[in-house]
Amino acid sequence: MAKRVPPAGAAAALLSVAWAAAAMLPAVSRAGTPGQAPAAGPATQTGSPAAAPPVTPDPYADGSAQAGATKAAVCFSCHGPDGNSQSPTFPRLAGQNAVYLAEQLHLFRDGIRQNPVMQPMTAGLSDQDIDNLAVFFAAQTPSGLEADPSYWKAGQALYLHGDAARGVPGCVACHGPTGRGNPAAGYPALEAQQSVYVVSQLQQYANGSRYSGSNAPNATPNSIIMFDIAKQLTPEEMRDVASYVQGLR
Repeated sequence: MAKRVPPAGAAAALLSVAWAAAAMLPAVSRAGTPGQAPAAGPATQTGSPAAAPPVTPDPYADGSAQAGATKAAVCFSCHGPDGNSQSPTFPRLAGQNAVYLAEQLHLFRDGIRQNPVMQPMTAGLSDQDIDNLAVFFAAQTPSGLEADPSYWKAGQALYLHGDAARGVPGCVACHGPTGRGNPAAGYPALEAQQSVYVVSQLQQYANGSRYSGSNAPNATPNSIIMFDIAKQLTPEEMRDVASYVQGLR
């Protein structure tokens, strides 16, 4: 039975991962909107593209949520009409930052991130379509899910503090105390994300299959961070932190 989890001590946690943020995160300058105000505390393949595709730096400026709503109709069967997928295998897109969404749609379209469903779906999208879709889903409100009571406390510890002994930074350094991400840096939001999906993506980072090509770890400016971190996580740690982010509000 799932349960809500109490708000975390975000300020203390951020201080505890300052060493990790400084030591491990590259300087990234990407256009975007300012980070959203924190929400309430947590509840509980293969291909060989030569290089990463150009990514529109500011879909918030270029995209139209109204146009995206029309284009997004085909996405609803998997991701839900408001971006809140009910299937644990499909990611929730509601509230995801548009910079990250646009980047990933470009990667799917250009075959750098391979998926038998997403590549055909993105093949005919223009750059404008991608920006429109990105801002549409970014404007939707993520609905809450519950964290598994057996795992969320261990997941909370890893999310907030990481593991200094292994050089693993807390997820909070990039994804924020309530999982809202960092739009300006392109770090994705994690709040209320399906835990099954989060585990699958951590596994793909760990085994190197998240992106294709000879230089896959550098497919995006931020992907090298996740390739390095995911390799150090045990299956149990992936499960625990995924359960915790599923309960974030």
